[in-house]
Amino acid sequence: MIFYREIISMAMDTVLAHKLRSLLTVLGIVVGVLTVIVIASILTGMRENIVTYVEDYGTDNIFAFHLNTGIQISRRSREEMKRKPLTTEDAEAVESLCPSVLDVSWQIMPFRSQVQIQYKNNRLRNYDFSGVPDNYASVANVKLDSGRFFTASEDLHRMGVVVLGPDSAESLFPQSDPIGKQMLINGHPFTVVGVTEASKSGILSSEVDSSVMIPYRTFKKLMPWEEWHILFIRAKPERLQAALGETEGVLRRRRGVKMDEDNDFDLTTADRFIEQFDSITATMGLIIIAISGVGLLVGGIGVMNIMLVSVTERTTEIGIRKAIGATRRDIVFQFLIEAMTLTGIGGALGVTMAIAVSYLITYLIPDLPAAIPVWAVVTGLSVSISIGLVFGVWPAQKAARLDPIEAVRHE
Repeated sequence: MIFYREIISMAMDTVLAHKLRSLLTVLGIVVGVLTVIVIASILTGMRENIVTYVEDYGTDNIFAFHLNTGIQISRRSREEMKRKPLTTEDAEAVESLCPSVLDVSWQIMPFRSQVQIQYKNNRLRNYDFSGVPDNYASVANVKLDSGRFFTASEDLHRMGVVVLGPDSAESLFPQSDPIGKQMLINGHPFTVVGVTEASKSGILSSEVDSSVMIPYRTFKKLMPWEEWHILFIRAKPERLQAALGETEGVLRRRRGVKMDEDNDFDLTTADRFIEQFDSITATMGLIIIAISGVGLLVGGIGVMNIMLVSVTERTTEIGIRKAIGATRRDIVFQFLIEAMTLTGIGGALGVTMAIAVSYLITYLIPDLPAAIPVWAVVTGLSVSISIGLVFGVWPAQKAARLDPIEAVRHE
């Protein structure tokens, strides 16, 4: 143990004696470790946001839409855009024909229409406008901060009532209670009856917090030509997979999809959405590892070069150590531990800087929490130390093979 402490102490003395050279040597390792940990922390934070986001809608829910949902990487094809939208009749058929389904609701969104929302001189610019039936709140887990949701009677009689998300309410009614006040939607008066709770999903909360919901039939009265529906299908407890299969069968029959044809609609659950995100981030992770691997490789080569220079500079010292009894193994250990100490310091600097950058991102963008995963820190330190071990072998072997007599004579 004393022997190892002495070698580590000697390694630290060597690093401190050549501070600038050591820093430049491990710069590639610092950058590589920094990149991996920062990206990993951002992706981890985004995943936590996505999990919270989908859980807000309910883990027993199935989302049905005529277009593909989830994370879109490429543009939609012309064939996909030609699909006919889902209807309320589809929703009613799913509810009546699927024994594993507890309840069904839906949401209609404007596709062709322009919507203007304002209160006095305050005009809403960022919003998510939709029409929903009265059971939407229970199916989609909508929680109210104040007021109430609209009733079946208000929906049936196409009344002008509206429920706002917290961001929409604050934009239209800053520093005042919006409940009971009248606002305008495309020039038509609507009374605010409720405000929803703020979402906990951070950067993904805008769709929920900026919502403007009116009764479904009121929406159809304003915009009878709109037909883009998304269905919210709540499965009975522990029956999600069964409900998923039953829903798919009903929709395929109603839409005339043949046995050998793919679905012309999309069914998504919380688990599927998270799996899709994980598959995308796994691919991104490989790309990031490849990019950071270049920095680590450069750092490793730099460490090998500096250790070879160190062997040349300390040839006399090596000769004296071998002359007084140091074995080849002792010399190899000495230079390997020096190389691992050097790269370990680089890894520690990379981890420290990554933590600082992650906290800075969280401070500058509060909606994007950068959750630093422990595995990324451990991996960063382990890889950096391993680089010292791998790239320090050749210099260590070269030092160990020196002839002590020739080494002592070296000038």
